[in-house]
Amino acid sequence: MVIRVVVVDDEALVRSGFDLILSAAPDLAVVATATGGEALDVIREHRPDVVLLDIRMPDVDGLTILGHIRAFDDPPAVAMLTTFDADEYVVAALDRGAAGFLLKDTDPEQLAQFVRTLAGGGVVLAPKASRTLLRNLPASATTDGGDRMGRLSEPERDVLRLLAQGLSNAEIGVRLHLGTGTVRDHVSVVLEKLRVSGRVQAALLAQKAQKAEKVEKP
Repeated sequence: MVIRVVVVDDEALVRSGFDLILSAAPDLAVVATATGGEALDVIREHRPDVVLLDIRMPDVDGLTILGHIRAFDDPPAVAMLTTFDADEYVVAALDRGAAGFLLKDTDPEQLAQFVRTLAGGGVVLAPKASRTLLRNLPASATTDGGDRMGRLSEPERDVLRLLAQGLSNAEIGVRLHLGTGTVRDHVSVVLEKLRVSGRVQAALLAQKAQKAEKVEKP
């Protein structure tokens, strides 16, 4: 199955670059590119599986577009494209349900796999993006994080560990020898116990806990 992608950015060079890179993969198809002002009409017309969306544009900003996309009946996965020069935009995009964050200078060899991960229901956090997000997580997302992690059962911890690596439910199921439905149930329980709104926040909380464990070890 070919994964359908729409790239939204105000710079023509960025749009054409992403188009060229992704279209070289046999299982990916950039069905359209758009500026911010064109984005919603293009997305409604082409119904992509994945949208790569610039977080800040001069005509219509990415946060506004993201909010409209998330209100669709069957929204595509949306990863924000950014240079991380405005942290407040990043935190807002996280709160509005972005499925990942990619830097515009992402390695071309990684880009196609990131899109596949998004299409499969996984999350994508480029290393620099992850560090920025960890620094700027709202206090509500980290308060008593250790206590919340302690509420997870061992199977739920295993699911969270793989979720934090960006794996989709199907990929987690293969790793843990579980059905996709069982993984989905585990993920729902994990999100509820961690009191987070989505997979990205859960992944970030898991990464924060892992960093804390490393610091505490002698």
